[in-house]
Amino acid sequence: MYKSPTAKLLKFFPESRDRWKAKCQALRCEIKKLANQTRAVEKSREHWRERARTAQKRVIELEQELEELKCLAAQPD
Repeated sequence: MYKSPTAKLLKFFPESRDRWKAKCQALRCEIKKLANQTRAVEKSREHWRERARTAQKRVIELEQELEELKCLAAQPD
């Protein structure tokens, strides 16, 4: 089946397997790292979105309060 000498093949196959396993393991590690990073970024974005929503609601409340105060101040006694 193989044309190379058996001695060379006996040396080559384990080394080839070890290189393949190391490459696969490194890629798995990279995938896990990127997945964790993605989750962290999504969590951070959601946190900032929520802060922005809260701040926007507060701005609306304060604008309404300001309008009420302006109306009260404009009314003659």
